[in-house]
Amino acid sequence: MKHVNKALAAICVQAALFGHAAQAQETSKKNNDNALEQITVTAQKRTQSIQEVPISIATLNGEKFESMFSGGDDILALAVRVPGLYAETSNGRVAPRFYIRGLGNTDFDLAASQPVSIVMDDVVKENVILKSFPLFDVEQVEVIRGPQGTLFGRNTTAGIIKFDSVKPTEDFDAYAKLGLGNLGTVNFEGAVGGGLADNLSGRVSVLSQNRDDWINNAYTGEKDAFGGFDEKAWRAQLLFSPSSDFSALLNVHGRELDGTASVFRANVFTKGSNDLNENYVRDVVYYDADIDGNGPDNNPQKYENYGASLKLEFGLENMTLTSITAYEEAEGLSLGDIDGGVSLFAPADINGDGTEELTYPGFIAFGAVTQDNLDDLEQFTQEIRFASDTDDALSWQAGAFYYDSSFNVTSIDGYYGATTVFHENTTWAVFSQLSYAVNEKLNLTGGLRYTYDEKSLRVGQQNVNGFALVTGDASIQDYADINVDDDQINWELSANYRVDDKTSVFARVANGFRAQTIQGRDVAFEGAPSVAAPETINSIEVGFKSDLLDNSLRLNVATFYYVIDDVQFSAIGGDGNNTALINADKGTGYGFEIDSQYVVSDNLVLTAGYSYNHTEIQDDTLTVLPCGANPAFNSTGNCTVLDPRPDGFKASIDGNPFPQAPEMIVNVTARYAMPMGDDGEVYVYTDWAYQGETSLFLYDSVEFKTNGNVEGGLRIGYENFTNNYSVALFGRNITNEHNVKGAIDFNNLTGIVNSPRIFGIEGKINFY
Repeated sequence: MKHVNKALAAICVQAALFGHAAQAQETSKKNNDNALEQITVTAQKRTQSIQEVPISIATLNGEKFESMFSGGDDILALAVRVPGLYAETSNGRVAPRFYIRGLGNTDFDLAASQPVSIVMDDVVKENVILKSFPLFDVEQVEVIRGPQGTLFGRNTTAGIIKFDSVKPTEDFDAYAKLGLGNLGTVNFEGAVGGGLADNLSGRVSVLSQNRDDWINNAYTGEKDAFGGFDEKAWRAQLLFSPSSDFSALLNVHGRELDGTASVFRANVFTKGSNDLNENYVRDVVYYDADIDGNGPDNNPQKYENYGASLKLEFGLENMTLTSITAYEEAEGLSLGDIDGGVSLFAPADINGDGTEELTYPGFIAFGAVTQDNLDDLEQFTQEIRFASDTDDALSWQAGAFYYDSSFNVTSIDGYYGATTVFHENTTWAVFSQLSYAVNEKLNLTGGLRYTYDEKSLRVGQQNVNGFALVTGDASIQDYADINVDDDQINWELSANYRVDDKTSVFARVANGFRAQTIQGRDVAFEGAPSVAAPETINSIEVGFKSDLLDNSLRLNVATFYYVIDDVQFSAIGGDGNNTALINADKGTGYGFEIDSQYVVSDNLVLTAGYSYNHTEIQDDTLTVLPCGANPAFNSTGNCTVLDPRPDGFKASIDGNPFPQAPEMIVNVTARYAMPMGDDGEVYVYTDWAYQGETSLFLYDSVEFKTNGNVEGGLRIGYENFTNNYSVALFGRNITNEHNVKGAIDFNNLTGIVNSPRIFGIEGKINFY
């Protein structure tokens, strides 16, 4: 309780100073009424005021959203910008891993299952590659915390991040935005939309993000060898609405990426410390990985993703019918020099003085390089939903959902060779929700869902040291074909009570589950695949939402507690960087979030957010191999393990926090504007995010733990309301912090560090 009391004290200070999170942009610059703008969300698949929904929700849009991405960042820029939300990756600009209230999955494989769902334009993006689709021309982002199995496509135990793009209208509008920054950063975003014919409107949106290579490979002497990216994405929408009773929205989109996978930095920690040491130089690495025999590879990454969806809405008597049909496909590759340096197998004269260092930087026992190819990813989803459309006290929704996905992953290792595994997943569900307005103050909601989920894995051809092994060979025949399935019923109950027209209190109890998971990555390294049993969560949250001080201060608070049975984890690393799925008996979490916004005056808007999150693994028999520990070689590993080690090698993880679960998140923004003439303003906008103590792995160690990561942004600009243009100087990570975001723990003390400071100028013009 000591941590809780300290966090509560900090929260009181934050709330007293500011309150949190909407956006400075959400206050109209053109009005001087010094009041909050109302926010609507679709967290329950109905358009409602955020203050009326009995769920903990935060939104992002407008200036706050645009500022976050002004430096060319990908979807990971959302990390720590909302209380309770975190994200990280070891796969560059693809395969992000999201965490809500501490619950996520550290699995880096392309077949990983995540407890946080990504929903873009009403379509769930299940595969980790689909989750990384670039963000542009976005209307609003909703972070919906807690289990969300009842209404949304895939059952999820942690929550949903919901993205809605700007939709076509009959009124013409367009914009173009260009940003230029250091490191050869060039970002362009634009859209044009309007009426095309009677009852037909359209919108086309495009994005181009570019950065030059800026990291030197000191092993080869090559300057600016990698680190850059070229990202292109587009979206075309057609809306046909011949009457108020029917509309059809077609969405076609695509993405092409040519860039750099994550940059692994060898031995950047000294044993006994989690501080970056002298081996770390932000723009220099020593890479010797040569997977194809044509010279060092420099961590290339290439991906393509194309998709389409069709949303049909029919107005029937006292109800609406919605159908959403969607298809996605993707393919690509990422290569990583996993050991992050020069190993014993590649001695070199690094210093140019005629002497050969055995390894650099620091000791690297063996080289490790892996290339993962994703091929033939296909995802098909179909949702049909009926919803009442009356003013009655009782409202309802009911529907069905179908999901089918297949893909194969080929892992190519510098030592073992290449192995292909084929994944298939089919699931279907039926769901319903009832809401009843007991009176003008009290509203009750209940939801029910039945889900069936089936997964399979098949091992294809395996090439080991030039010899082909097929699925009938003894080495892999025991796990050549795996099939698992499960079904569950989930539910939720919630109540929202309007204390007055400015304040409501709510309570919600929800049950959800994440289906069983198969992980076949270890097959590529002569290991067996692993299967995790389904996890089931029971969650309770209570809170209040209020608009105070004559509608100038919004203060939303929620506190939560959850218990997960058979919680799924990924045991990563050990002596071979294996990826094994495991189940712990239980996992628990509790904490709270505060979201607030304060319109101080017509000129000044402040926002602040805070979350405290305590997670705990509860399984007194569960152990994992930490940081290169290998009983066969009598090695206890290369890091300082703080957990008990019953056999002298494996670490007991009972009582540890979940991996990559920040104990605390703080984010604040401030916007101050000064009128400039009769039709414009000059403004200064800044945003800051702080990440508290975070364990990177399941086990507890000195080296693989972060605390106090902070990043800030600054924007100074001029906006002209008459001519609809703006120009601004921007900076991201303006203090050039060197924050550890991840690690590789099996070979040496390898780290992954955040992006450097990016600064530049951006201009935007709107047409109406």
